[in-house]
Amino acid sequence: MAAVEQLVTDHLDLWTAAVKRKSAAGLGPSSKIELYGIKKLRELILELAVRGLLVPQDPNDEPASELLKKIAVEKANLLKAGKINMERSLPPIIEEEKPFATPSGWAWVRIADIGYDFGQTTPNTKFTYIDVGAIDNRLGMIDSPTIISAEEAPSRARKLVKRGTVIYSTVRPYLLNIAIVQEDFDPYPIVSTAFAVVHPFENISCDYVYRYLRSPSFVSYVERVQTGIAYPAINDKLFFSGLIPLPPTAEQQRIVAKVDDLMALCDQLERQTDASRGVHQTLVETLLNSLTSTADHAQFAGAWQRIAEHFDTLFTTEESVAQLKQTILQLAVMGKLIPQDPNDEPASELLKKVSAEKTRLVKEGKIRNEKPLPPIGVGEKIFELPTKWAYCRLDAICTGITSGSTPPQSEFSENSEVPYLKVYNIRNQEIDFEYKPQFISKEYNSTKLKKSILYPGDVVMNIVGPPLGKVAIIPDSHPEWNCNQAIVFFRPAIPSLSKFIYVYLKTGLFLRNIELIGTAGQDNISVTKSRSIVLPLPPLNEQHYIAAKVDELMALCDQLKSRLSDAQATQLNLADALAEKALARAR
Repeated sequence: MAAVEQLVTDHLDLWTAAVKRKSAAGLGPSSKIELYGIKKLRELILELAVRGLLVPQDPNDEPASELLKKIAVEKANLLKAGKINMERSLPPIIEEEKPFATPSGWAWVRIADIGYDFGQTTPNTKFTYIDVGAIDNRLGMIDSPTIISAEEAPSRARKLVKRGTVIYSTVRPYLLNIAIVQEDFDPYPIVSTAFAVVHPFENISCDYVYRYLRSPSFVSYVERVQTGIAYPAINDKLFFSGLIPLPPTAEQQRIVAKVDDLMALCDQLERQTDASRGVHQTLVETLLNSLTSTADHAQFAGAWQRIAEHFDTLFTTEESVAQLKQTILQLAVMGKLIPQDPNDEPASELLKKVSAEKTRLVKEGKIRNEKPLPPIGVGEKIFELPTKWAYCRLDAICTGITSGSTPPQSEFSENSEVPYLKVYNIRNQEIDFEYKPQFISKEYNSTKLKKSILYPGDVVMNIVGPPLGKVAIIPDSHPEWNCNQAIVFFRPAIPSLSKFIYVYLKTGLFLRNIELIGTAGQDNISVTKSRSIVLPLPPLNEQHYIAAKVDELMALCDQLKSRLSDAQATQLNLADALAEKALARAR
């Protein structure tokens, strides 16, 4: 037994290091990651506990076989008193059903053998209602019951419970909405029919039953017998047919106490890991902010050197690498990533050339003469520009800024002629047309959708969110493209301006000065606001160097992220292997 505990405690660094990306983000330092190693440690503790491998057996304990005799007497008395109903008998347990061997003095029983319920009722007075949503599935507590009148009672409010009853949500059981009724509710409590109800007999610990229902062994059983894919569930019959290893009463109590001690250790590890990741994130943010606050490239070089000396300890998480990438982009568009060349033609001259080119295209009838936008206000200039840079609106350097539209479904084609983009095709700041590709015909594209024809080099951005501002450059895999109304495109008068426009939009800095529109959680940017986006414009020659440097550094960041991902996968595999090793050693 000591060897098992030592295996757990001697590898705390591994348990805390093994983390996994979540599919959805929340709030806080660990909002985007799952502490997978600590989760595995919790599962291991429960599995060792219910296999009788966590605490030593006491030969003086009354065996479970005697406990079952007492249960039989208690059940007979309850039946005689009319407090429980005669249940349909379940088949005897055969050896093939038992998932693992149990210690001497234990017994395998069905869940129906160790508890009962209080039946169902239709409420006729005010009552305390406990629905699945009232369960804190992490703490195993009833967190938010509601008191409602009989007239307002939902049809699923039927099952009676008391203090000490264990309730198990049979709907989406993977959420582990399991709890113990810890108090005498007033008015009397009723739970949803979505729960299986088990009120343990005397000398059966409700705390032990609760912990077993959360163990990997029982979870595995439920996964085998549940039905449904999108909305899985286990019916009451299969739930109560499930097996539970029953220790002597005294050992149940020792197991619960030991599990609680070790779970408290896991809680402490989680708090320490959260705090450590929070401090690390703050440190990374502070140091990266020091880069963007430098006055010029020379100061930036000194600040970067200080970071470079501790690179291996700073950028150790995917979040920190993402922060680094965002900082590189911001430095690029602030003119701090590369030194300025005094021989470069200033951006003011570039703007004159663009203006002349747009005038020529208007005269030739190739583009429309758009209504002028207001001058750039002081508040729109979000940082000081280097010498020879200039602020301008995107409309000033583009010959086309508009959104697409949606053709009738009958116009979509499978002949792979003209790719038609939707927001989901902009992934990781590039076009991903392997994902749900759609096409329209060349004829329809050139006649009905000619105002939103896209060409290679155009910069596209989604203007409906969340999230807003995903950007990409149209690749040259097809000569023409098109898009729906949730995407706006920018076509610069000088094609080589595309790359810097793309770099700037990726920073998301422009969102600071844009008034969003929309309701019901779906913000969007109008085409007019898209035309009004203020761009810090470098000399054309410097733009090329900036774009090349950004590409170089982004490639390095991607390599770093890939190595971190490989190391993370290794940590996850080690956590799994260590859990298996602990179980094997304990047997």
